[in-house]
Amino acid sequence: MSPPIGVLLAAGSSSRFGANKLLQPMAGGESMGVMAARHLLTAVPRGVAVVRPNDTELSAALSEMGYRVVENQQLASGMGESLAMAVTASLDAGGWLVALGDMPWIKPQTIAQVAERLEQGASIVAPMHKGERGHPVGFATRWGERLVDLSGDHGAKQLLIDYPGDLELLPVDDRGILLDVDFPEQLSEAGFESISGNEPPG
Repeated sequence: MSPPIGVLLAAGSSSRFGANKLLQPMAGGESMGVMAARHLLTAVPRGVAVVRPNDTELSAALSEMGYRVVENQQLASGMGESLAMAVTASLDAGGWLVALGDMPWIKPQTIAQVAERLEQGASIVAPMHKGERGHPVGFATRWGERLVDLSGDHGAKQLLIDYPGDLELLPVDDRGILLDVDFPEQLSEAGFESISGNEPPG
């Protein structure tokens, strides 16, 4: 069976941040989106990234990393459309590991654990930290048709609600699975800016 493919959802508007947050420099100098993308590629051999139209700087950086970059021209349709586009572009994959471009602090080893469980036969798998489910979420190939049909702004969340018996929660010691960035002040709270490239804030 083919290995799962990484899906990086990076087509958000950054409206609450006030600028393209995925280009925000992080510790070590690389941008938020590139940091998240690099961590994802530690666990999978290839990736598909969905970006906004004309997001040329991010697109070029992700392409250079080896991602297949897809532009979402229907941004009003939300995250579900972006995920559907990514899956449509990778139907030969042995599953999908879905990550978000504004969650740069997930440890690479956590992502690798999720990918491993997917390859071992998990139907849907997600990491959990102190009882709270986080990202990335892995989907086996059996969900391909349902993922392609997604739309709206909730991504695959409805699948997790409709099929709780298929969801495997993987306990991890990684607070980064819960940390996304919506506002600039989140980058300075709790020492975010001073952390190393692979570690979430303490």
